[in-house]
Amino acid sequence: MGMHYICVEIGHLLTHQSLTPLKSTIELENMKFYAYHGCYREEQTVGNQFTVSVGLETNSCNAVVTDNLKDALNYQQAYEIVKKEMAKPSHLLEHLAGRILDALFREFELLESAWVKVSKMNPPMGGKMDCVSVTLSKNRRDA
Repeated sequence: MGMHYICVEIGHLLTHQSLTPLKSTIELENMKFYAYHGCYREEQTVGNQFTVSVGLETNSCNAVVTDNLKDALNYQQAYEIVKKEMAKPSHLLEHLAGRILDALFREFELLESAWVKVSKMNPPMGGKMDCVSVTLSKNRRDA
């Protein structure tokens, strides 16, 4: 007889390989955008290159068993959420990262925790560097 997954989220038993919930993190890494974020007028009119990475943590028990997208976090939707937020200018990377997190939690009921890293490439700081980044994280239970 096979082992079982207990799917805590929906409270029923599905036959498979383990008795523990399956935590997973879906990561969308280094998404590239040209956008208009920053405090300086030049940043707001000329724009700059940005990269965004997100990590989305969920219980993947149902998705593992059913192989059905409705039981998973749809990372195409996650990309579209990030793209939409990147199109709205912000002065601060912190504000932008917070908006992205809030939008992800609104969209995905299965989302337990998430992090987002927003990087501005070649920031206007008067020195040479690859980027400046802000990383924020959030747990649904703390919200």
